[in-house]
Amino acid sequence: MSEPFKVIDALTLSAGHRRLLRPGEALADAEGRTHFLPRFFYEIATWSQAKDRPLAENFTFAELMTVDCREADVLLNTFPHYVPCAVSVLGLFLQAFRERVGAPVFIATNGGYRSPAHAHSRQASPHLWAAAANIYRIGDTFLDDGKSVEKYGRIAESIAAGVFTKPFGHGRGESDDHLHLDIGYAICVPHGGDEAH
Repeated sequence: MSEPFKVIDALTLSAGHRRLLRPGEALADAEGRTHFLPRFFYEIATWSQAKDRPLAENFTFAELMTVDCREADVLLNTFPHYVPCAVSVLGLFLQAFRERVGAPVFIATNGGYRSPAHAHSRQASPHLWAAAANIYRIGDTFLDDGKSVEKYGRIAESIAAGVFTKPFGHGRGESDDHLHLDIGYAICVPHGGDEAH
């Protein structure tokens, strides 16, 4: 059995990391509702650790932390990487979804965790909590039409009451080229975590 990832209170990280991750800071979503950014993160030391250590039976950490050049700051493009602990909860839902659909589930680049400093992070989104995944393909089916997005959205939402998917469409709050699945603004305080500080 592999060693667990080290859990970090982001308030103890360097000033540069705190500036980018903004642990515990308030951030408004598209509707103006306030959410507090996560404080507790898994420290992922290397890319091989991210690829080789399972998040769930059919998912790795690497699948939910792949970003492109829009995560521009050098601190967030080097190891160690920090991913909010709620990714573990998301992993359980994704595994249940994969078992329900009976096929591999593919997550897009920028489709998992994104930091508050990422160019796509203009407002609060469950992606900043590591509580959302953008799925672009299931088995051989690309999710780029209304029929497939709505079909798999219904399956995802049948897993548990807390699962949310965006409807197919081209407007705000909709998706036309992937299935957005999230579990809300999930805060995970690991065993031994102290929120008093």
